[in-house]
Amino acid sequence: MSGRVSLLLVSLISISVATTAVAVDQQAPQPVATSQSAFQVDNAFVQKQFGANCSLLNLKPVMGDLDGDGVEDIVIPARCTKPMLDEAEFRYTVIDPFFAFYGYGNPAITTQYSTEDPQRKGYCLLIIHGAGADAWHADQPKAKFLVVNLEYDQLMIRKLAKKKKTTMALYVEEAGSAGLVSAIYWDGKKYKYEPMGSSLE
Repeated sequence: MSGRVSLLLVSLISISVATTAVAVDQQAPQPVATSQSAFQVDNAFVQKQFGANCSLLNLKPVMGDLDGDGVEDIVIPARCTKPMLDEAEFRYTVIDPFFAFYGYGNPAITTQYSTEDPQRKGYCLLIIHGAGADAWHADQPKAKFLVVNLEYDQLMIRKLAKKKKTTMALYVEEAGSAGLVSAIYWDGKKYKYEPMGSSLE
């Protein structure tokens, strides 16, 4: 009788251990992944693409097809201390759609403007247009852009209606603007800024 009790206890302990292991596995953190891979975005990746002056912020990147070529692109929130410095070496283009909308978007000048919030100094958006099967993390992506002078709290990629067609756009909840939302979209040649005036919620 005692042998049967011992065998029953061993069986129950084994089942309990197996159940606990499954529960732990289900709670394991998942990497930031795209529909194409489980490639993670970290500072090493950012600095490989944009140089040592850029580093990740504590905000998740957003992904989608921004230029309409059927290949996934990525937008990475980052802080870049000297955005113009590495432009030629790392083959990206510094752009300022915000000031361009108001009539003057030369980033060689507008990157010198100071922010009203010192904690957001150097805030940038890093946009990579994907190429081939590896999309935005290809060794040689289709194009790279560093967006300056746009302070933000939240980011989202969704459709934007333009005249008789729709395009994918990056919606930005601007920092310190009581929920004011703007959109940045690719018009086929460049990124343009458009104020939207509503909340992302």
